[in-house]
Amino acid sequence: MKSQLSLVSISILAALLLAQPAPAQAKLPFFGAGDQEMPSLAPMLENVTPAVVNISVAGSREVRQRLPGALEQFLGRGGELRQEQPFRGLGSGVIIDAKKGYVVTNHHVINEASDIQVTLKDGRSFKAKKIGEDPESDIALLQIEADDLTQLELADSDALRVGDFTVAIGNPFGLGQTVTSGIVSALGRGGLGIEGYEDFIQTDAAINSGNSGGALVNLKGQLIGINTAILGPNGGNIGIGFAIPANMMKNLVAQFIEYGEVRRGALGVSGRDLTAEIAKAMKAKTSKGGWVGEVVPGSAADKAGLKSGDIITHLNGKRIESFTELQAKVGTLGVGKEIKLGILREDKELTLTAKLEAKDVSTAEAKVLHPMLDGASLADGKTPNGENGIVINAVAERSPAAALGLEKGDVIVGVSRSRVTTTKELRDILTKSSGVIALQVQRGDRILYVLIR
Repeated sequence: MKSQLSLVSISILAALLLAQPAPAQAKLPFFGAGDQEMPSLAPMLENVTPAVVNISVAGSREVRQRLPGALEQFLGRGGELRQEQPFRGLGSGVIIDAKKGYVVTNHHVINEASDIQVTLKDGRSFKAKKIGEDPESDIALLQIEADDLTQLELADSDALRVGDFTVAIGNPFGLGQTVTSGIVSALGRGGLGIEGYEDFIQTDAAINSGNSGGALVNLKGQLIGINTAILGPNGGNIGIGFAIPANMMKNLVAQFIEYGEVRRGALGVSGRDLTAEIAKAMKAKTSKGGWVGEVVPGSAADKAGLKSGDIITHLNGKRIESFTELQAKVGTLGVGKEIKLGILREDKELTLTAKLEAKDVSTAEAKVLHPMLDGASLADGKTPNGENGIVINAVAERSPAAALGLEKGDVIVGVSRSRVTTTKELRDILTKSSGVIALQVQRGDRILYVLIR
């Protein structure tokens, strides 16, 4: 778990509801007989909790330790001692497709795990396989082969309002399935530095270590988010927790199923959250939205007619509160998706249509392909003679990729004796390979081999 939330007990919630009747959309089911009837979440939870699973993982990961100067000079290992260390972990997941056995969880729950076990509420346990994972959004998709599964219906998370009731279900501290309740405390939370793309639902329903990947549902039992992070001292629960919206998760899962990876679309703009100061300087009528500071020439935004100084206020008809929210929503849409942008330009309201273009594979995603590719920026592209391959667009200094001898402009065209033309093919081969792996790299008009292990 990356952080944590505060417990609003069922008894307190019930007392509040009895003191003041809830609106129609927030009515709780009742349990009891005659005059003893009391509001209760139990009937809804009986239908929902079988869809929330416990996840246990095991594997090994590379641990680096800085060597003292004398040893560094003597051993010549770049100043680091590297060794494999076994690990185990616990988390939660949500079944979103009972027929196909699809289970959604957080990437950080299953990261680097070689063995993933999914345990259902009824006690059955199954070995899971990874379908796709995205470290920048912290979403992963697993699949199990099992009958008689229960899935959760997805809600439209864009329709959430601050104050809506929430229920969090997960496996905190490995205790077993646990339920807590609260409300939506805030929407569109970003800029926290927890993930690469942040558009969190904030809730005060108690979430603790082990709840990662679990379900945040509404009173209808519909999935509104995937619990992913908490904010608190020493991992303690202080009533501030975050969930990835169901709509964002849905967009990523669709790409996992189709491609086995996220093919993230790029708009091609940089900017910042609109503030009152910027709005005043731009003489804008709004103080919320995404302010465009720069438009990349030839990008999707440039082709759509977006200009520096524009204020983006809507995405596909939905209000945009900040540039951070815009980045998160666009960043979970796939390549080729057509979007409509509502903008303010010199107080004129305009609507532009843009088609998202391919985004380079980031250094974080390269590390997922193989730890020794950490530091390389990859993208599907072509060799100098026009053949398909994986182009290395940048290599960070002193990174594992740099230590391998990889350089900007290199094109990966094969792994051992297998030809590769896309990052997906490279991922598929590397996930099945072990021991020493030979990357076939084209550098200019030369072919060379780079060994990784």
